[in-house]
Amino acid sequence: MANSFLSEDFLLDNPTARILYFEHAAKMPIYDYHCHLPAKDIAEDKQFTNLSEIWLRGDHYKWRLMRVNGIDERFITGDAPDYEKFQKWAQTLPFCIANPIYHWTHLELKRYYGIKKILSPDTAQEIYQSANQMLQSKDFSVKNLLRKANVKLICTTEDPLDSLEYHRALKKDGFEVSVHTTFRPDKAMNLDNLPELNRWIDSLRQITNVDVKDFQSYIEAIRIRHNFFHQNGCRLSDHGLDRVYSEDYTAEEIEKIFLLIIKGKEITGIQKDKFKSAMLYEFALMDYERKWAQQFHIGALRNINTKMFGALGPDSGYDSIADFPIAAPLAKFLDRLARAEKLTKTIIYNLNPADYEPIASIIGGFQDGSFPCKIQVGPAWWFLDTKDGIKKHLRTLANFSILSHFIGMLTDSRSFLSFVRHEYFRRILCNFIGSEVESGLLPNDISFIGQIVRNICYNNARTYFGMSCPD
Repeated sequence: MANSFLSEDFLLDNPTARILYFEHAAKMPIYDYHCHLPAKDIAEDKQFTNLSEIWLRGDHYKWRLMRVNGIDERFITGDAPDYEKFQKWAQTLPFCIANPIYHWTHLELKRYYGIKKILSPDTAQEIYQSANQMLQSKDFSVKNLLRKANVKLICTTEDPLDSLEYHRALKKDGFEVSVHTTFRPDKAMNLDNLPELNRWIDSLRQITNVDVKDFQSYIEAIRIRHNFFHQNGCRLSDHGLDRVYSEDYTAEEIEKIFLLIIKGKEITGIQKDKFKSAMLYEFALMDYERKWAQQFHIGALRNINTKMFGALGPDSGYDSIADFPIAAPLAKFLDRLARAEKLTKTIIYNLNPADYEPIASIIGGFQDGSFPCKIQVGPAWWFLDTKDGIKKHLRTLANFSILSHFIGMLTDSRSFLSFVRHEYFRRILCNFIGSEVESGLLPNDISFIGQIVRNICYNNARTYFGMSCPD
């Protein structure tokens, strides 16, 4: 029997799934509302020199697998030549069967380069040379890669101190793919590194001309940057947290803690939690006032290997799923905002699969009728964007909420080739719904269900965020 790997019907197990995918999902453009792509590379229309640079540099998903496969760090983040690093990835990938990265890798080769061969040590040189030759063409510049993937909008992620010069340049040059920024103020509450936090505060003083000397002036200065982001097209914030913070506190307590911070004096664990609780509340008020959506990525245990963190820094593949208590503090945080009538559109991303059901049940208690599914469970993220993780997420939404209002997938990536993850998600989505139809659990109304699929793939996100993008 012929090898059907990555065939036209990949992940589509029934006739209805195939109809939903090919006649509805596949035609929809991409609205990628959360990623970590460098706006500079887009504005300058970067051209990558080789497949290692565009594929392996900065991709901690692949780095983790290479380490598991026993590859020396020199060939991962070290000084080995690019081709040798690629060879080590080609050596690793054949052992990664059933891992989603095995699928993504071959989808990227096929969709972007037209390469249908399986990557292995035997094919590495041929694939590397063929892809590199194509990368020299202007057709493979960053902007053309976005066009090739049918991307209409992406949201990058920036610190509040960012100048946003590249976003302004993109708007000025009329690039047809909308590139928006996202306000990510994690560094403003980095209480685990007070010297670094104080350097950030010093920079905030300089850029805003605010004499930050107490908590109120600190919030005033951050609000100036929040307004600056809004003026430059930002319509959403993002927070990378181990958990949502919602401790009770008084204004006097927070002022005292802030004075300790700017003096560089150590603060206790409960003081950290109170200060982070106050900061998150203030950020949420800013977002509500500007009618932004707020995103919370929770449940990561970061930098667990302190030796490697010291050598390579963050985002190097040394994070894991955490098991912090999530439900009670999240519910308390949302309730605090709801009581004040300051709860804006909110997306909660969980990293621990055990948190799907608690979060999905909590958000049902804070929908206020002002917008369909105003509070959302974010798509399967990071360790969960596998076939099984995506299916669990879809099933949870169907069981606890309204799947039809889901705002769809995103890449959360630093790679310009990662948009195949939307295809991966869409095929799983169509198979999930198609299987329900084939089993008699849903009516065989392809027109109606096809519209739901199109909405999840693109329309819902466009309506939810309200950011402009071309038709």
